[in-house]
Amino acid sequence: MPTTTLKYRTVNYIAGKPGANGQKQLEVRSPLDGSIISSVPLSTAKDLDAAVKAAEAAFPAWSAMPIKERSQIFFKYRELLLNNREELARLVHEENGKTMDESYAEVDKSAELTEFACSLPQLIQGELLEVSKGVECRIERKPLGVVASISPFNFPNMVPHWTIPNALMLGNTMILKPSELVPISAVRIAELLKEAGLPDGVFNVVNGDREIVEAICDHPAIKAVSFVGSTKVAKIVYVRASASLKRAVCLGGAKNHLIVLPDAHLEMTASNVVASMSGCAGQRCMAAAQMVGVGGIDHIIDRMLVEAKKLIPGKNLGPVISKAAYERITGYIEEAEKAGAKILLDGRNPTVEGGAKDGYYLGPTIIDHVTLDMRIAKEEVFGPVITIIRAKDLDAAIDIENANPYGNAAAVFTQSGGQARQVMERASAGMIGVNIGVPVPREPFSFGGWNDSKFGTCDITGKSSIEFWTQLKKTTTKWNPEGKVNWMS
Repeated sequence: MPTTTLKYRTVNYIAGKPGANGQKQLEVRSPLDGSIISSVPLSTAKDLDAAVKAAEAAFPAWSAMPIKERSQIFFKYRELLLNNREELARLVHEENGKTMDESYAEVDKSAELTEFACSLPQLIQGELLEVSKGVECRIERKPLGVVASISPFNFPNMVPHWTIPNALMLGNTMILKPSELVPISAVRIAELLKEAGLPDGVFNVVNGDREIVEAICDHPAIKAVSFVGSTKVAKIVYVRASASLKRAVCLGGAKNHLIVLPDAHLEMTASNVVASMSGCAGQRCMAAAQMVGVGGIDHIIDRMLVEAKKLIPGKNLGPVISKAAYERITGYIEEAEKAGAKILLDGRNPTVEGGAKDGYYLGPTIIDHVTLDMRIAKEEVFGPVITIIRAKDLDAAIDIENANPYGNAAAVFTQSGGQARQVMERASAGMIGVNIGVPVPREPFSFGGWNDSKFGTCDITGKSSIEFWTQLKKTTTKWNPEGKVNWMS
């Protein structure tokens, strides 16, 4: 497919230069209106090898640069993110479908992640101890080498920044493989990094589909892989990368449960639950997927309906990523309805603000009286849909939460500290919210779930990421031959 007639030119970015456009291409459609806005090259293992060679060549000088000097590049890069905020948000809006407000927030979060990376010189000081007379032991953190990051479609700008600033600041060089559904932002990120002064080859972008993911897992020169996407693929990537003796952290999907008690604050609970289930069109692994109502919570559900009806597709609610996603989500809704669930608010076939008839829009959908045997109660829907399950008491609600195989997030809405503490201590999830629908930690705290939502150890963000992106070097020195010799020296 010729790219000259398309709105955006998507290319690989290797050794500081765009290229690799002569291969098979895949259409990139905007979910806003279904139009073709770009095409993405489906790279081969040969293209990956070229990127790895560029990263290997750049690694010695980059890793030898003092971290304080590397930080100066990222201070400048953070400013470039903010100076180009409008353009970067517009790219996210067009390729992913997010509202502009959500797109601005994504870029702002990328700036925050970069800001945290700039603090790493203060967090990775080595350790030094005189262990015996004249004998010192030193511990230093060293980069791994060439690493890779595989990012999803739902956050084209933010999720790459979960890995790029920290991994590079710590001295690694990187290959980024963006989702083939949203490849446009990645090229602009590479250009801004170069403008900030990043040496050629330190950061490279290789586009593609499954073939490139498999090649990344198998490449012997890549020392670590991070992945964010569905649980099914996260498991495959983790097993394959680990089999190649790589470090791997692979973040998967979720079925986040929000437990709502009768004493919950009415307005705060209703607005938080609706915002959690509908933000980014529900296409985030921290979205509220299932509400577990304990006792008499109908008044809260009624208020949720009022809040949800304020969401207008095409105005303050974006589309889902593709036609296939729309059909999958509506399939879940239809199946639940046939199984006896009650649809309180139906988002199928909505009227779209601005008349974008060919976009992939779905209105907010609230489904009550869902039972645990229904497929929609067990699987990740990944759309602006929330199901409601009824529980007789808090113990039953926690059992429902813990029976689901995922473990990204769980939340409780209550004014009782004791009830909240029960959920905090007993819920099997890596991130817990109390009266918060999207309990994502802010830097320097790291992001990461449990169970089938995460495979691997450590995290790729926050202070915990230091463990993943570096390795320890231990040095013992002795310069004092006259010192007293004992078993420690």
